[in-house]
Amino acid sequence: MATTRPRFGARLLSAMDAHGPLCVGVDPHPELLAAWDLPDSPGGLSAFCAAVVEAVGGRVAAVKPQSAFFERHGSAGIAVLERLLLDLREAGTLSLLDVKRGDVGSTMGAYAQAYLADGAPLAADAITVTPYLGTGALAPALDTAAETGRGVFVLVLTSNPEAAAVQHAGAGQAGAPSVAGSVLQDVARLNAGAGPVGDVGMVVGATVGRAPEQLGLDLAGANGIVLAPGVGAQGATPQDVATTFAGLPRRVLVPVSRGILSAGPAPERLRDAAARLNSELVAQLWT
Repeated sequence: MATTRPRFGARLLSAMDAHGPLCVGVDPHPELLAAWDLPDSPGGLSAFCAAVVEAVGGRVAAVKPQSAFFERHGSAGIAVLERLLLDLREAGTLSLLDVKRGDVGSTMGAYAQAYLADGAPLAADAITVTPYLGTGALAPALDTAAETGRGVFVLVLTSNPEAAAVQHAGAGQAGAPSVAGSVLQDVARLNAGAGPVGDVGMVVGATVGRAPEQLGLDLAGANGIVLAPGVGAQGATPQDVATTFAGLPRRVLVPVSRGILSAGPAPERLRDAAARLNSELVAQLWT
């Protein structure tokens, strides 16, 4: 039975209008835990997450936990992630769980039940997925998200050096799209007719080096929100985001983790760092 929860795309757009384009990443690297004088343990993770929620809960558009840094601590780390997702729900802040899952058939269905089904302990408002077993293989996640008012962010174009060999393949061959372009066409089809924006977002790195349209990618035509990682530790600036995504006013969500988390552990310092960066992003992207 379909949920009565409003659609994810509309909820995220409303959160961005209210709070700005910043998405705070929760990536509890061992080095960050040490910098906060916290042990690299489930207890350390729990204290870390509590400070982040206290600092930014209800104050930013979304929070993006990176599942890997919880998984490395086994079941106890996953329990901390469950608590974080619950705390974000109670704070009224959207959660975007970075898990990059992608598989076929019943396995993808199980991932969908784990992260997108109502009542699942690890249910988030949205997750990241990888389409490189074929976008059609994502159907269980897309269907479950649609039924429960949740969303997915599909990897389209990332900026890691190894990505180009796969994602740019096929470009310029008898007018055919690149692999990334083909994925983007699928996203556009999934979002067609949705308003004010679709529920299927796109992950496009802020440090890809060229504007997406130079690579034949019509991001605006895909009718989804772009998640643009790369600001801060990876080298991109708010101005870089504004330049790369100039054709997408108020449709870019910018995740930043270490650029904010390094200001901790005091919640008020985290809050101030997030507010400063959010104001800079608004000034660059929205004016």
